[in-house]
Amino acid sequence: MKYIYLLITLLIVSSSCKNDKNNQDSQEKTITKKEIVNVYTHRHYPADQELFANFENQTGIKVNVVNAKADELIQKMSEEGEQSPADVLITVDAGRLVRAKDKDLLQSIDSKKLNEIIPTNLKDENNQWFGLTKRARVIIYAKDRIKPEQLSTYENLTSPTWNKKVLIRSSGNIYNQSLLASIIANNGEESAKDWATKIVANMSRSPKGNDRDQVKAVVAGEGDIAVVNTYYIGKLLNSKNPEEVKAGNGVGVFFPNQEDRGTHINISGAGVAKYAPNKDNAIKFIEFLASAEAQEVFAKANYEYPVNKKVKPSELLQSWGSFKEDTLALSLLGKNNKKAVILFDEAGWK
Repeated sequence: MKYIYLLITLLIVSSSCKNDKNNQDSQEKTITKKEIVNVYTHRHYPADQELFANFENQTGIKVNVVNAKADELIQKMSEEGEQSPADVLITVDAGRLVRAKDKDLLQSIDSKKLNEIIPTNLKDENNQWFGLTKRARVIIYAKDRIKPEQLSTYENLTSPTWNKKVLIRSSGNIYNQSLLASIIANNGEESAKDWATKIVANMSRSPKGNDRDQVKAVVAGEGDIAVVNTYYIGKLLNSKNPEEVKAGNGVGVFFPNQEDRGTHINISGAGVAKYAPNKDNAIKFIEFLASAEAQEVFAKANYEYPVNKKVKPSELLQSWGSFKEDTLALSLLGKNNKKAVILFDEAGWK
């Protein structure tokens, strides 16, 4: 009887240990299933939040977002070093993406999907960053004072015809730095400096405000033409503010340099962080943003041109007509950024 009691006790203890181990294994599996991707992003649009939610629903991967200005995010990643939780960096302008690469904050990835979808000129040569949306930097003009036939190229904006009629934001703006960087790449430093100097002479006022402010100033009669990104026109025309809608309706959109290199294009894009703790999830996340499904949202909700050729631009963008794009490798925008800043300073562009 004593031995039977001992045997029963051993069986109970063994069963209890086994159950404890099964419970522990179950808990570990539950923890493993809670996958995440940490996204450092400069973009702050409702369309992005919609896409992040869609990604979570489809994959079960939680998207943790850190939102700040691009330079702040780049500095944050630099300071965090190997301890950085960042998996993905998203920002606007190729110049900033090149800056992140130069600071050794990104890593090369191998993605067949991204290589098939993203055109060569819209991604890093080492696959450290990829364009996700396109913006064209165009000339907008006052419909009541200017005819589109009077316009032609970025270079033509230096003509005496436009003396004291050009509106454009400051040289500290990355969009203008990238525009000048593209002129350096296409025409050389001497021509780029001459262009910047003559644009300063043709400015109707000292640079101030963002692209929307340039449009509003044209409609207000402070100048006749301005250089802005297309995406801002879409935002104005679909604003809840009647004054902004009025400003958007008061200008026409002109795509310059159609007879030569094409209109300057820039992007918003993403790269996988060098020390990404969730690299596989980061790649899945960027692939999702390049998919036709996500590109439809970018195009329709945020008035950006899709990088995925399977997706058409929004009806508004289509209404402006098709145009020839400058196919310059956007990595050159970053490589020529310092030169552009120096030339702006020498030209007296505030």
